[in-house]
Amino acid sequence: MTVHVLTIDLEEWFHVLNLREFFPPKDWDNLERRSVAPTKVLLDLFDKKGVKATFFCLGWLAEREPDLIREIKSQGHEIASHGYSHIRINELGKKSFLEDLEKAEKIIKDITGEKPKGYRACSFSIIKNTKWAFELLAEKGYEYDSSVFPVIHPDYGWKEFPTTPVIVKTKNGDILEFPPLSARFMGRNIPFGGGGYFRLFPVWLFSLVISAYDKKNMPCCIYLHPWELDYKQPRVGVKGLKRFRHYLNLSKTLKRLESILDKFQFNTMESVLKEIRSKLPYYNI
Repeated sequence: MTVHVLTIDLEEWFHVLNLREFFPPKDWDNLERRSVAPTKVLLDLFDKKGVKATFFCLGWLAEREPDLIREIKSQGHEIASHGYSHIRINELGKKSFLEDLEKAEKIIKDITGEKPKGYRACSFSIIKNTKWAFELLAEKGYEYDSSVFPVIHPDYGWKEFPTTPVIVKTKNGDILEFPPLSARFMGRNIPFGGGGYFRLFPVWLFSLVISAYDKKNMPCCIYLHPWELDYKQPRVGVKGLKRFRHYLNLSKTLKRLESILDKFQFNTMESVLKEIRSKLPYYNI
């Protein structure tokens, strides 16, 4: 059976872009941090199932919860970078992106003793207009990235990008890109990956999509956030589609995840990429 990749975007409930109008960064330190408890629930589940995951840790949170980062690492999971400020790359620009990347990297290295090998941008914000980020990541020595979602979405997406892992060639060297799970349907890529999609689609359909990757002997990548297990989190007045996709089925996340872990095999992104790197095609940006 193919070994797939399980990733956790480690951030707080108030970091979500859907809620930014209610919780601007200047207010974050005045808000209740709730990520530790659901993260420990995830760690207990992963231990029970014998699963290892990659945690893309937000530098802001790691700075304030270093013991949680150490606990994750001590249980054999991979610590990667989610940047520091949870701002999309297209909003940061090149100079601020590098500063954000380096700040998170230093915090994580100070806590774990190791520089992170992987990176995931806020809201999958490596898109056509920000593909320069690949060059900067390669320059800084990152081995892989998971910031491109090859779908059509109002906030992100690079629909022409490959849906399976590739080696991206840049002037500063190669970097592996591992997009989140998607499925081809009626001429377009449908996002499954995780997050709201994981809570929206029925488990049988989500399983069917992963099984299709199994049949091709190709690993896929899924993702979740600790706040998606926290159905008692404070509710705010976000409306419409944003409210629907943010609060949908939070009470069912853990049960759904357990079901998926029972059906498929998962490991860290670093481990899976080591196994498949020699088979990956190159992609010129």
